[in-house]
Amino acid sequence: MIKFIWDFRGPNAVKTAQHHVIHLNEFIEKESLPIHIVKTELNTEMQAIAYMVVPETLMNDLRERLKPHRGELYSE
Repeated sequence: MIKFIWDFRGPNAVKTAQHHVIHLNEFIEKESLPIHIVKTELNTEMQAIAYMVVPETLMNDLRERLKPHRGELYSE
């Protein structure tokens, strides 16, 4: 599994990351994708991330379509 990550910085980072998750969930529903982990994480008051965990089989297609800022191997 691969964790796609979008970074947000600034005083509205948390709200922006939360809003991004809404759009990711809409995309997942529209495309009927088998993705169940979509969350936000607060790193500092001025930096947050939105992320979703995708199967490796969908990685290349979704990376091109969603343009995450970065990615990493996902481990629970």
